Amino acid sequence: MSYLRPEEVLSPRSHVGGVLEVIHDPGENRMSVARILYDKTESIAARWNGNDEQPLGSPVVRGHPTWLLVDSYLAGDVEAAARRAAEQSPNSLISKYREMAQDAHREDEAAEWIEALRDDVPAQRQGLSSTPSLAGEDRPPSLHGN
Repeated sequence: MSYLRPEEVLSPRSHVGGVLEVIHDPGENRMSVARILYDKTESIAARWNGNDEQPLGSPVVRGHPTWLLVDSYLAGDVEAAARRAAEQSPNSLISKYREMAQDAHREDEAAEWIEALRDDVPAQRQGLSSTPSLAGEDRPPSLHGN
């Protein structure tokens, strides 16, 4: 990948407590938008992803990639626009689900996988023995530490 992924941008460390959600990451040479913790407050932030020549993107302060905080009067609009763009992206989760749902072979594999999981549940339950508790109730041992 030719740019630093937005979830890896955690500077300035004295202010950024983490990336809560990357709302939209359209890739190289494009702008990402995220919800971050900045001074313990949830904020909307943006940054240019960069490319092969500038893999740290922008902004960069003292050699560290940083976020540009979006002022509160604009944050809601930026977040909404980023969510719309993410939904329309061919790489979005929604797009990938639609693609998968249109693929009959993948749908059949998913159905088989789900059925196999369902079949495993009774077998796992049979492996649990009941141990009487002090109150006289029967509970699986995992619920009371034995």
